[in-house]
Amino acid sequence: MMEIHEGALDVKEILGRWLDEEMNSNYGAFIPFIGIIREEGEIEALSFDIYEPTLRKWFDDWQERARAEGARVRMAHSLGDVPIHSSSYISAVLSPRRKVALRLINEFVEDFKANAPIWKYDVIEGKRIYAAQRSIAMDGAGILFIED
Repeated sequence: MMEIHEGALDVKEILGRWLDEEMNSNYGAFIPFIGIIREEGEIEALSFDIYEPTLRKWFDDWQERARAEGARVRMAHSLGDVPIHSSSYISAVLSPRRKVALRLINEFVEDFKANAPIWKYDVIEGKRIYAAQRSIAMDGAGILFIED
């Protein structure tokens, strides 16, 4: 299950709901990752744009990968502005075995950072500024340039 929320994530509500929904699924491990906006320089928030069709395809591919190992992946991400000291990203892996869940959560988060179609902006003095220095180019992404 993938969720997109406007603004900061309610970590306690989301993780509690996920745990309640999965409690009887017979998984032995529930390994969450929570991303929190750090205070850096003059940043008062981060802001996010998402290309949802590609994100859903990326996530569905991950669900298939997890299913092949008897596991499940969940994810929530923010759209729009998220103030410092709040969460913009939560993911979790559920698995019958902890070693599978621990390995998959690391692989999932790393792949998310490298390949999810989410664009990050710094918010400084109320203005969105593309965070190019902290962004990773996606494979195949770019501007098509055709010469005459």
